[in-house]
Amino acid sequence: MTEPSQQRPVPGPPCPVPGSPEGPADDRFADLAQRPVAEHVAVFEDEHGRLQRDLGTIDQL
Repeated sequence: MTEPSQQRPVPGPPCPVPGSPEGPADDRFADLAQRPVAEHVAVFEDEHGRLQRDLGTIDQL
């Protein structure tokens, strides 16, 4: 019979990148409820673009 494998640690939240102009995602969406609905699309498009840029560098690590 094989030994049960040990559990792996669960990764925590990402560390902030020093000098990064973007704050946590919560900050970007904090005032969304107070903005007109017409502005919501631009906020989400900006975040989508940021995520694409950040995730596009993942293979370079």
